[in-house]
Amino acid sequence: MSPEPSGAAVPSDEQLPHRISVIVPVYQGRSTLRALVTELEPLTSVGTTPAGRAYVVDELVLVDDCGPDGSDVVVRELAAAHDWVRAVWLSRNFGQHAATLAGISASGGEWVVTMDEDGQHDPADIGVLLDAAMSEQADVVYARPSNQPPHGAARNFASRSAKWIVGRMAKGAPAADFNSFRLVLGEVARSVAAYAGPGIYLDVAISWVARRTTTAGVPMREEGGRPSGYDLRRLASHFWRLVLSSGTTPLRLVSVTGAAAVVLAPLVALVLVVGRVSGSWEAPGWTSTMVLLMASTGAILFALGVIAEYVGMAVNMAMGKPLYLPVRDRRDGPLGRDEA
Repeated sequence: MSPEPSGAAVPSDEQLPHRISVIVPVYQGRSTLRALVTELEPLTSVGTTPAGRAYVVDELVLVDDCGPDGSDVVVRELAAAHDWVRAVWLSRNFGQHAATLAGISASGGEWVVTMDEDGQHDPADIGVLLDAAMSEQADVVYARPSNQPPHGAARNFASRSAKWIVGRMAKGAPAADFNSFRLVLGEVARSVAAYAGPGIYLDVAISWVARRTTTAGVPMREEGGRPSGYDLRRLASHFWRLVLSSGTTPLRLVSVTGAAAVVLAPLVALVLVVGRVSGSWEAPGWTSTMVLLMASTGAILFALGVIAEYVGMAVNMAMGKPLYLPVRDRRDGPLGRDEA
Protein backbone atom coordinates (compact mmCIF):
# COMPACT_ATOMS: atom_id res chain seq x y z
CA MET A 1 0.00 0.00 0.00
CA SER A 2 1.34 3.42 -0.89
CA PRO A 3 2.23 5.70 2.04
CA GLU A 4 -0.28 8.25 3.20
CA PRO A 5 0.30 11.74 1.72
CA SER A 6 1.62 14.23 4.26
CA GLY A 7 -1.23 15.99 6.04
CA ALA A 8 -3.85 13.95 4.16
CA ALA A 9 -7.14 12.81 5.64
CA VAL A 10 -7.68 9.08 5.22
CA PRO A 11 -11.38 8.25 4.77
CA SER A 12 -12.84 5.59 7.03
CA ASP A 13 -16.06 3.63 6.71
CA GLU A 14 -17.68 6.06 9.17
CA GLN A 15 -16.45 9.20 7.42
CA LEU A 16 -19.18 10.90 5.44
CA PRO A 17 -18.12 12.09 1.99
CA HIS A 18 -18.32 15.74 1.03
CA ARG A 19 -21.50 16.08 -1.01
CA ILE A 20 -21.23 18.36 -4.03
CA SER A 21 -23.77 19.97 -6.34
CA VAL A 22 -22.46 20.94 -9.78
CA ILE A 23 -24.12 23.93 -11.46
CA VAL A 24 -23.80 24.49 -15.22
CA PRO A 25 -25.49 27.46 -16.94
CA VAL A 26 -26.38 26.33 -20.47
CA TYR A 27 -26.50 28.72 -23.42
CA GLN A 28 -24.71 26.98 -26.32
CA GLY A 29 -24.17 23.49 -24.99
CA ARG A 30 -25.76 21.28 -27.62
CA SER A 31 -22.41 19.85 -28.75
CA THR A 32 -20.65 19.71 -25.37
CA LEU A 33 -23.15 18.77 -22.65
CA ARG A 34 -23.18 15.02 -23.28
CA ALA A 35 -19.40 14.83 -22.96
CA LEU A 36 -19.55 16.83 -19.73
CA VAL A 37 -22.14 14.46 -18.24
CA THR A 38 -20.02 11.48 -19.27
CA GLU A 39 -17.03 12.94 -17.41
CA LEU A 40 -19.11 13.72 -14.32
CA GLU A 41 -20.81 10.32 -14.09
CA PRO A 42 -17.88 8.49 -12.40
CA LEU A 43 -17.87 11.18 -9.71
CA THR A 44 -21.43 10.27 -8.68
CA SER A 45 -19.91 7.32 -6.83
CA VAL A 46 -17.86 8.07 -3.74
CA GLY A 47 -14.25 8.78 -4.63
CA THR A 48 -11.28 10.49 -3.03
CA THR A 49 -9.46 13.73 -3.68
CA PRO A 50 -5.70 13.75 -4.35
CA ALA A 51 -5.21 14.27 -0.59
CA GLY A 52 -7.50 11.35 0.29
CA ARG A 53 -10.74 13.11 1.25
CA ALA A 54 -13.97 11.33 0.35
CA TYR A 55 -16.39 13.20 -1.89
CA VAL A 56 -19.28 12.54 -4.24
CA VAL A 57 -21.23 14.55 -6.80
CA ASP A 58 -24.85 14.33 -5.67
CA GLU A 59 -26.41 16.26 -8.53
CA LEU A 60 -25.79 18.15 -11.73
CA VAL A 61 -28.08 21.15 -12.19
CA LEU A 62 -28.34 22.25 -15.82
CA VAL A 63 -29.84 25.73 -16.14
CA ASP A 64 -31.27 26.33 -19.59
CA ASP A 65 -30.65 30.01 -20.40
CA CYS A 66 -32.61 29.93 -23.67
CA GLY A 67 -29.66 29.74 -26.04
CA PRO A 68 -29.89 29.81 -29.83
CA ASP A 69 -28.63 26.30 -30.60
CA GLY A 70 -31.41 24.08 -29.23
CA SER A 71 -29.55 23.13 -26.05
CA ASP A 72 -32.90 22.59 -24.31
CA VAL A 73 -33.38 19.35 -26.27
CA VAL A 74 -30.13 17.94 -24.90
CA VAL A 75 -30.95 19.12 -21.38
CA ARG A 76 -34.27 17.24 -21.48
CA GLU A 77 -32.64 14.06 -22.77
CA LEU A 78 -29.91 14.13 -20.12
CA ALA A 79 -32.37 14.81 -17.27
CA ALA A 80 -34.54 11.92 -18.44
CA ALA A 81 -31.60 9.53 -18.78
CA HIS A 82 -29.88 10.25 -15.44
CA ASP A 83 -31.60 10.57 -12.08
CA TRP A 84 -28.77 12.74 -10.76
CA VAL A 85 -29.19 15.33 -13.55
CA ARG A 86 -31.76 18.06 -12.88
CA ALA A 87 -33.01 20.76 -15.21
CA VAL A 88 -33.85 24.35 -14.30
CA TRP A 89 -35.72 26.32 -16.96
CA LEU A 90 -35.58 30.09 -17.34
CA SER A 91 -38.28 32.09 -19.09
CA ARG A 92 -35.76 33.91 -21.32
CA ASN A 93 -32.05 34.56 -21.64
CA PHE A 94 -30.84 36.28 -18.46
CA GLY A 95 -27.07 35.82 -18.80
CA GLN A 96 -24.47 33.56 -17.24
CA HIS A 97 -24.44 34.97 -13.71
CA ALA A 98 -28.22 35.08 -13.35
CA ALA A 99 -28.47 31.51 -14.65
CA THR A 100 -25.75 30.39 -12.24
CA LEU A 101 -27.59 31.98 -9.32
CA ALA A 102 -30.81 30.23 -10.40
CA GLY A 103 -29.00 26.89 -10.37
CA ILE A 104 -27.39 27.57 -6.99
CA SER A 105 -30.76 28.39 -5.42
CA ALA A 106 -32.07 25.01 -6.62
CA SER A 107 -29.10 23.03 -5.28
CA GLY A 108 -28.80 21.13 -2.01
CA GLY A 109 -25.17 20.06 -1.67
CA GLU A 110 -22.75 20.88 1.14
CA TRP A 111 -20.57 22.38 -1.56
CA VAL A 112 -21.49 24.01 -4.85
CA VAL A 113 -19.23 23.81 -7.89
CA THR A 114 -19.93 26.05 -10.87
CA MET A 115 -18.57 25.09 -14.27
CA ASP A 116 -18.85 26.25 -17.88
CA GLU A 117 -20.65 24.12 -20.44
CA ASP A 118 -17.92 24.31 -23.07
CA GLY A 119 -15.59 21.63 -21.71
CA GLN A 120 -12.64 23.82 -20.73
CA HIS A 121 -13.16 22.88 -17.05
CA ASP A 122 -12.18 19.31 -16.16
CA PRO A 123 -14.56 17.72 -13.61
CA ALA A 124 -11.64 15.63 -12.33
CA ASP A 125 -10.21 18.84 -10.84
CA ILE A 126 -13.14 19.20 -8.42
CA GLY A 127 -11.12 17.16 -5.92
CA VAL A 128 -8.23 19.62 -6.23
CA LEU A 129 -10.54 22.52 -5.38
CA LEU A 130 -11.97 20.62 -2.40
CA ASP A 131 -8.50 19.87 -1.04
CA ALA A 132 -7.63 23.57 -1.27
CA ALA A 133 -10.83 24.51 0.59
CA MET A 134 -10.15 22.07 3.41
CA SER A 135 -6.44 22.77 3.80
CA GLU A 136 -6.99 26.55 3.74
CA GLN A 137 -10.34 26.38 5.58
CA ALA A 138 -11.74 28.57 2.79
CA ASP A 139 -15.37 29.19 1.94
CA VAL A 140 -14.53 29.81 -1.72
CA VAL A 141 -11.90 28.32 -4.03
CA TYR A 142 -11.32 29.66 -7.53
CA ALA A 143 -9.59 27.63 -10.19
CA ARG A 144 -6.34 29.36 -11.13
CA PRO A 145 -5.32 28.44 -14.70
CA SER A 146 -1.93 26.76 -14.61
CA ASN A 147 -1.63 27.30 -18.36
CA GLN A 148 -2.49 30.16 -20.66
CA PRO A 149 -6.31 30.46 -20.83
CA PRO A 150 -7.60 29.16 -24.20
CA HIS A 151 -8.57 32.59 -25.53
CA GLY A 152 -6.93 35.11 -27.79
CA ALA A 153 -4.13 37.35 -26.50
CA ALA A 154 -6.34 40.44 -26.75
CA ARG A 155 -9.13 38.88 -24.69
CA ASN A 156 -6.70 37.60 -22.04
CA PHE A 157 -5.12 41.05 -21.75
CA ALA A 158 -8.53 42.74 -21.52
CA SER A 159 -9.62 40.26 -18.84
CA ARG A 160 -6.52 40.85 -16.72
CA SER A 161 -6.83 44.62 -17.10
CA ALA A 162 -10.51 44.63 -16.14
CA LYS A 163 -9.85 42.51 -13.05
CA TRP A 164 -6.96 44.81 -12.06
CA ILE A 165 -9.19 47.88 -12.30
CA VAL A 166 -11.99 46.30 -10.30
CA GLY A 167 -9.52 44.95 -7.73
CA ARG A 168 -8.50 48.55 -7.01
CA MET A 169 -12.11 49.71 -6.79
CA ALA A 170 -13.75 46.92 -4.78
CA LYS A 171 -12.39 46.57 -1.28
CA GLY A 172 -12.09 42.94 -0.19
CA ALA A 173 -12.99 41.51 -3.61
CA PRO A 174 -10.12 39.38 -5.02
CA ALA A 175 -10.98 40.30 -8.60
CA ALA A 176 -7.72 38.91 -9.98
CA ASP A 177 -8.80 35.42 -8.86
CA PHE A 178 -12.33 35.49 -10.28
CA ASN A 179 -13.08 32.45 -12.42
CA SER A 180 -16.30 30.71 -13.47
CA PHE A 181 -14.82 27.39 -12.25
CA ARG A 182 -15.29 27.80 -8.51
CA LEU A 183 -16.11 25.80 -5.37
CA VAL A 184 -18.30 27.55 -2.79
CA LEU A 185 -19.58 26.41 0.58
CA GLY A 186 -23.22 25.48 -0.02
CA GLU A 187 -24.85 27.66 2.62
CA VAL A 188 -22.80 30.68 1.52
CA ALA A 189 -23.65 30.15 -2.15
CA ARG A 190 -27.38 29.71 -1.52
CA SER A 191 -27.47 32.77 0.74
CA VAL A 192 -25.87 34.83 -2.03
CA ALA A 193 -28.44 33.48 -4.50
CA ALA A 194 -31.23 34.50 -2.12
CA TYR A 195 -30.27 38.14 -1.63
CA ALA A 196 -28.32 39.13 -4.77
CA GLY A 197 -30.11 41.86 -6.70
CA PRO A 198 -30.59 42.20 -10.47
CA GLY A 199 -27.42 42.81 -12.46
CA ILE A 200 -25.10 41.83 -9.62
CA TYR A 201 -21.73 40.31 -10.47
CA LEU A 202 -21.74 36.93 -8.74
CA ASP A 203 -18.15 36.93 -7.48
CA VAL A 204 -18.47 40.41 -5.97
CA ALA A 205 -21.60 39.27 -4.11
CA ILE A 206 -19.73 36.20 -2.83
CA SER A 207 -16.86 38.38 -1.60
CA TRP A 208 -19.30 40.30 0.62
CA VAL A 209 -19.91 37.29 2.86
CA ALA A 210 -17.08 34.79 2.32
CA ARG A 211 -14.74 34.50 5.30
CA ARG A 212 -11.75 33.27 3.33
CA THR A 213 -11.07 32.89 -0.39
CA THR A 214 -8.24 30.98 -2.00
CA THR A 215 -7.19 29.52 -5.36
CA ALA A 216 -6.03 26.15 -6.69
CA GLY A 217 -3.97 25.70 -9.84
CA VAL A 218 -5.64 23.56 -12.52
CA PRO A 219 -5.13 23.35 -16.30
CA MET A 220 -7.74 24.77 -18.63
CA ARG A 221 -8.77 22.89 -21.78
CA GLU A 222 -9.95 24.07 -25.18
CA GLU A 223 -13.57 25.18 -25.47
CA GLY A 224 -15.05 22.08 -27.08
CA GLY A 225 -14.60 23.22 -30.68
CA ARG A 226 -17.42 25.76 -30.65
CA PRO A 227 -17.22 29.56 -30.84
CA SER A 228 -17.37 31.56 -27.62
CA GLY A 229 -20.74 33.01 -26.69
CA TYR A 230 -19.08 36.30 -25.74
CA ASP A 231 -18.71 38.89 -28.47
CA LEU A 232 -17.31 42.38 -27.92
CA ARG A 233 -20.67 43.79 -26.84
CA ARG A 234 -21.25 41.03 -24.29
CA LEU A 235 -17.72 41.35 -22.92
CA ALA A 236 -18.13 45.12 -22.53
CA SER A 237 -21.45 44.58 -20.75
CA HIS A 238 -19.80 41.95 -18.55
CA PHE A 239 -17.05 44.40 -17.57
CA TRP A 240 -19.47 47.25 -16.90
CA ARG A 241 -21.59 45.03 -14.63
CA LEU A 242 -18.40 44.09 -12.78
CA VAL A 243 -17.55 47.78 -12.31
CA LEU A 244 -21.04 48.69 -11.09
CA SER A 245 -21.16 45.69 -8.75
CA SER A 246 -17.78 46.52 -7.25
CA GLY A 247 -19.38 49.10 -4.97
CA THR A 248 -19.86 52.82 -4.75
CA THR A 249 -16.23 53.83 -5.33
CA PRO A 250 -17.04 55.74 -8.57
CA LEU A 251 -19.73 57.67 -6.69
CA ARG A 252 -17.31 58.31 -3.85
CA LEU A 253 -14.90 59.85 -6.36
CA VAL A 254 -17.62 62.36 -7.23
CA SER A 255 -17.92 63.22 -3.54
CA VAL A 256 -14.16 63.65 -3.18
CA THR A 257 -14.04 65.85 -6.29
CA GLY A 258 -16.83 68.05 -4.95
CA ALA A 259 -15.15 68.43 -1.55
CA ALA A 260 -11.81 69.23 -3.21
CA ALA A 261 -13.47 71.90 -5.37
CA VAL A 262 -15.02 73.55 -2.30
CA VAL A 263 -11.63 73.60 -0.54
CA LEU A 264 -9.70 74.88 -3.55
CA ALA A 265 -12.23 77.49 -4.69
CA PRO A 266 -11.28 80.14 -2.05
CA LEU A 267 -7.57 79.58 -2.70
CA VAL A 268 -7.95 79.98 -6.45
CA ALA A 269 -10.18 83.03 -5.94
CA LEU A 270 -7.49 84.59 -3.71
CA VAL A 271 -4.84 84.00 -6.37
CA LEU A 272 -7.06 85.59 -9.01
CA VAL A 273 -7.77 88.66 -6.87
CA VAL A 274 -4.08 89.12 -6.01
CA GLY A 275 -3.20 88.78 -9.69
CA ARG A 276 -5.79 91.39 -10.63
CA VAL A 277 -4.57 93.85 -7.99
CA SER A 278 -0.95 93.38 -9.03
CA GLY A 279 -1.85 93.86 -12.68
CA SER A 280 -0.88 90.39 -13.83
CA TRP A 281 -3.89 90.31 -16.14
CA GLU A 282 -5.70 93.29 -17.59
CA ALA A 283 -8.85 91.77 -19.18
CA PRO A 284 -11.80 93.59 -17.61
CA GLY A 285 -14.29 91.33 -15.82
CA TRP A 286 -12.12 88.25 -16.18
CA THR A 287 -11.22 88.00 -12.48
CA SER A 288 -14.78 88.37 -11.20
CA THR A 289 -16.00 85.88 -13.81
CA MET A 290 -13.40 83.27 -12.78
CA VAL A 291 -14.09 83.79 -9.06
CA LEU A 292 -17.82 83.33 -9.64
CA LEU A 293 -17.13 80.28 -11.83
CA MET A 294 -14.94 78.65 -9.17
CA ALA A 295 -17.45 79.33 -6.39
CA SER A 296 -20.43 78.04 -8.36
CA THR A 297 -18.53 75.02 -9.71
CA GLY A 298 -17.41 74.09 -6.20
CA ALA A 299 -20.96 74.37 -4.89
CA ILE A 300 -22.35 72.27 -7.75
CA LEU A 301 -19.73 69.54 -7.35
CA PHE A 302 -20.25 69.47 -3.59
CA ALA A 303 -24.00 69.09 -4.13
CA LEU A 304 -23.35 66.27 -6.59
CA GLY A 305 -21.10 64.64 -4.01
CA VAL A 306 -23.88 64.70 -1.42
CA ILE A 307 -26.33 63.27 -3.95
CA ALA A 308 -23.78 60.59 -4.87
CA GLU A 309 -23.57 59.48 -1.23
CA TYR A 310 -27.34 58.97 -1.09
CA VAL A 311 -27.30 57.18 -4.46
CA GLY A 312 -24.51 54.96 -3.15
CA MET A 313 -26.63 53.95 -0.17
CA ALA A 314 -29.54 53.16 -2.50
CA VAL A 315 -27.26 51.13 -4.79
CA ASN A 316 -26.04 49.00 -1.89
CA MET A 317 -29.64 48.32 -0.84
CA ALA A 318 -30.70 47.53 -4.42
CA MET A 319 -27.81 45.08 -4.83
CA GLY A 320 -28.97 43.28 -1.69
CA LYS A 321 -25.67 43.70 0.16
CA PRO A 322 -26.39 42.11 3.56
CA LEU A 323 -25.60 43.61 6.94
CA TYR A 324 -24.69 40.13 8.16
CA LEU A 325 -24.99 36.47 7.21
CA PRO A 326 -25.67 33.95 10.01
CA VAL A 327 -24.17 30.49 9.50
CA ARG A 328 -23.72 27.40 11.66
CA ASP A 329 -20.58 26.59 13.66
CA ARG A 330 -17.83 25.92 11.11
CA ARG A 331 -16.76 22.79 13.00
CA ASP A 332 -20.23 21.33 12.40
CA GLY A 333 -20.05 21.92 8.66
CA PRO A 334 -17.99 20.33 5.88
CA LEU A 335 -14.94 22.47 6.72
CA GLY A 336 -14.72 20.61 10.05
CA ARG A 337 -14.87 17.18 8.40
CA ASP A 338 -11.13 16.47 8.79
CA GLU A 339 -11.22 16.98 12.56
CA ALA A 340 -14.31 14.80 12.86
